[in-house]
Amino acid sequence: MKKLIYILIIAITFSSCSEYQKALKSEEIGAKFKMGTDLFDAGKYAKAHRLFLQIVPKYRGKPQAEKLMFMHTKAYYELREYYTSNYQAERFVSAYPKSEKAEEIAFLGAKSFYHLSPVYSKEQKETVDAIQKLQDFINGYPGSSYIDEATKLVQELDYKLEKKAFEIAKQYYTIAPVNFGDYNAAIKAFDNFISEFPGTSFREEAMFYKFDSAYKLAINSVEWKKEERVKDAILYYSSFKSRYNTSEHIEEADKKNIELTELQKEFNTKS
Repeated sequence: MKKLIYILIIAITFSSCSEYQKALKSEEIGAKFKMGTDLFDAGKYAKAHRLFLQIVPKYRGKPQAEKLMFMHTKAYYELREYYTSNYQAERFVSAYPKSEKAEEIAFLGAKSFYHLSPVYSKEQKETVDAIQKLQDFINGYPGSSYIDEATKLVQELDYKLEKKAFEIAKQYYTIAPVNFGDYNAAIKAFDNFISEFPGTSFREEAMFYKFDSAYKLAINSVEWKKEERVKDAILYYSSFKSRYNTSEHIEEADKKNIELTELQKEFNTKS
């Protein structure tokens, strides 16, 4: 019995492959459309895609063109050809703005850019583009069932930009000891980061590293600049302490502030 079932499966498979090959070679666009649709509905996007490529130009202006272009566009997305799927999605929405599939295709087009966004350590042009595309979708379809997902994708991409910017600022802090003690550059980088991303989840770390940069700048400063830099560092400590008095960095910050305060007392005694 098992052998018979196995033989039947092989026979059906060969028959299916034979029908597919026949459709590929056929001049009948209707047969290609039907088989392509069946394959698409079955989730066999690669095979369906090959058939669609053959017949898309021949269906322009015909009643079936909208359905064909929907399947054609979505097949690109499912095959992870994201540059092309976005391009085709924009064409579909432009050609069929009132289609019941326009919303879905517009979302998949925007989501294609999300998939093109690289890891945070690389250049982030595609990430910025993805945020804009998803925001355009949110603005264009405010009542869409895809809004929640689109919003989460934007948040994820925003976080990636924050992470990128934070790591760039932190790099100034990391290289300062070997860059002639240039902690001023680190302080400025963290200031710019906090200004650009005021609600960032990296704010606590940024404020601590900003204070620590100011501390190291003050401690290692030439005498005629030390008093002013000690004063600045203490102000940065106060800002950090007032916001994050339970931070994992607070013990280290407290110790460094005590050292700064002692120096400040010395300056006050001399004056």
